[in-house]
Amino acid sequence: MRILVTGALGKVGAATVAAARAAGHEVTASDQAPPSYGPTDPDAAPYVRADLTDLGRTVDLVGRVRPDAVVHTAGIPEPFQDTEVAVFETNDGALFHVIEAVRTVGVPRLVVMSSETAPGYMTGDPVQLPDRLPVDEEHPLRPREAYALTKVLGEQMVDALVRRTDNATPVTAVSIRPSLVTTPEVYEGYVRRLREGPVEPSFNQWTFVDADDLGDLVVRAATADTPGHEVVYAAQPDNVLGEPLADLVAAAYGDDAPPIGELERPDAGALSIAKARRLFGWEPRAGLAAR
Repeated sequence: MRILVTGALGKVGAATVAAARAAGHEVTASDQAPPSYGPTDPDAAPYVRADLTDLGRTVDLVGRVRPDAVVHTAGIPEPFQDTEVAVFETNDGALFHVIEAVRTVGVPRLVVMSSETAPGYMTGDPVQLPDRLPVDEEHPLRPREAYALTKVLGEQMVDALVRRTDNATPVTAVSIRPSLVTTPEVYEGYVRRLREGPVEPSFNQWTFVDADDLGDLVVRAATADTPGHEVVYAAQPDNVLGEPLADLVAAAYGDDAPPIGELERPDAGALSIAKARRLFGWEPRAGLAAR
């Protein structure tokens, strides 16, 4: 299968490129950084620079590659270091252009990175708590700032793409809501500090997703044949502290703790990944020792 990965130099994009190539797919990588001109590395995925905030360049990119699936990971990846205007214009502007390119060129499959922030309780001032744990795809969406809003609107834009009848080719799609994407550098810094310090409130209740496991899920979603537009969460089955979730929530939140329903395991994370498992046969690793 020919797969085009946007945002290929970011954490999620790079992991997706690696996973897709390991699975034997023909991958083209795209991002905004300048290419290395001259003879190319025969062991690297072909790279095409493209600014997805420009519609013409986006259509040109997709038309040049003519992939069987587009995996769109490009965009501003968190809400804290850019203005809300920049986040909104970049993320939803680029996604709209990718959608227009997909439907115009005739790409049958689209996978988009949404976010665990879509329900709105993790970002915004003040940080709030979810209605219940674990959070699944049925939890209400209440975005309060630009980043979470771009993810909710982005999912609705993908809904609109799939339901259109004037696409060059019928399109099916998957939106993935990853938890905090972790890499070896994150394990050595942020995760180590969490594990060595006292139990304190966590913006996402100690949930994370390993970049390599996420890349595997993305490739599974891109190559599956699920109809319509599916939305799934992506997280490890356990929490980053490796402790019973009920104990952590009680210690951090006391009487304000959200109710906890049935968990797959005592040390579960705060996001349910049952749907991703069911649809795509995804089995992420548990325990930091696996990394």
